[in-house]
Amino acid sequence: MLDRRSSTLLTVLLFVSASAFVEELDDSFMERKGAEDIWLIKFYAPWCTFCKQLDPVWHQIGSELRSLGSPIQVGKSDATASPGLAKEFRIRGYPAILMLKKDVTYNYLGPRTKDGIMDFADRVAGPLIRSLTSLQLFQHAMSRHDVMFVYVGATSQLKTNYTSAAETLIIGTYFFSATRDVLPKAVSLASLPAVVVFKDGTYFTYSEEHDGDLTAWINTERFPTFSQIDSYTLYAMGDSGKLVLLAMLEQKHLWDQSLRCKSLVEGVAAEHRDTYRSSFYFGFMEDSSYINGLVMDDIILPSFIIVNLSNDGYFLPLGAVETEQQLLDFMDGVLDGSVEIQGGNGVSQRIRRFVYDTKVTLMPIFTKAPLFGCFLLGVPLSIGVFLCYLCCKRRSSVDDDDDDDDDVALIATLSQRRKKSGNKKSD
Repeated sequence: MLDRRSSTLLTVLLFVSASAFVEELDDSFMERKGAEDIWLIKFYAPWCTFCKQLDPVWHQIGSELRSLGSPIQVGKSDATASPGLAKEFRIRGYPAILMLKKDVTYNYLGPRTKDGIMDFADRVAGPLIRSLTSLQLFQHAMSRHDVMFVYVGATSQLKTNYTSAAETLIIGTYFFSATRDVLPKAVSLASLPAVVVFKDGTYFTYSEEHDGDLTAWINTERFPTFSQIDSYTLYAMGDSGKLVLLAMLEQKHLWDQSLRCKSLVEGVAAEHRDTYRSSFYFGFMEDSSYINGLVMDDIILPSFIIVNLSNDGYFLPLGAVETEQQLLDFMDGVLDGSVEIQGGNGVSQRIRRFVYDTKVTLMPIFTKAPLFGCFLLGVPLSIGVFLCYLCCKRRSSVDDDDDDDDDVALIATLSQRRKKSGNKKSD
């Protein structure tokens, strides 16, 4: 009993200690913050379940940043209690995470995990472009990042454009600069200055003539060609304009069929990269909830799907996909239009998706607590019926008033006619 109490007390003390590194912010925050301050802020609502789940992670982040001597200050704000601050940053949903650095706001759109948020904080709070001054530093950076952009050369217009791209895309990737002698000898550059992306065990050099706008090219190349993809990453991929070929797998156990699907996609990504990299990302997902919402049905696992996040469309194979050639035929059919797109973001699709999301949300409630589910659904329905009743009653009373006015007008008209008739007889 004593050990259990000691353990509980220790947990409480650790939580209180971690909470000391997270400041509660109110509407006065903008007036008292310093011009050079860097803040990592979480906006929440007391009723938000996801906010409550994130809370212990948030306090861990505050504690760890303080222990590392980071200049980042960590705060949180109840958007319902401090609506002015939430309005200042245009908060629309909860939990919302952002970083404020010298009056520039960077919104975090990645997974709500400690590692994801810490990586975002490190990336945005640090130098916009990090200098690699030795081969050892270059190799260390390569070991830490799946995708790495490097500017090579002296000051130029290309570097100006590179800096501008970094200001826009720093929330999603790291940017580096180096001299030619810092890069491995195996890296061959036709001319300097140059912008190079290192990923997938190789590298690609930016060409303005072939690749167009530098910012758009970086936004397209900032993901690995093949990787495990979560819903946040998939959503971010939509900005690139590329399609995403996914192997949809079971979440807990990967059976032989799932491993075969994953290997097929990985093989196509590696062997046909030059042919399809301009049009496709490749990956696999072990959580199908996002795709189920897109398709509005429970997708069969394992299976293949191609999604177009720019318009919420998707493509399904016309038949079984057992070989690499069948997978390539599926991709070619999507590109040449022979495989019809489904879904989309039209008005009817949005209504259907809203109905589906509502059903998915309410079904577990009715299954586990049917009485509470009936109450939850019955309250808004009752309010709606009551409002309709009031509207009908008001309309009925207005119609009655109109009828009374008509009757009064008719009586007045008849009275006037009688008077005129009496006057004529008197004459």
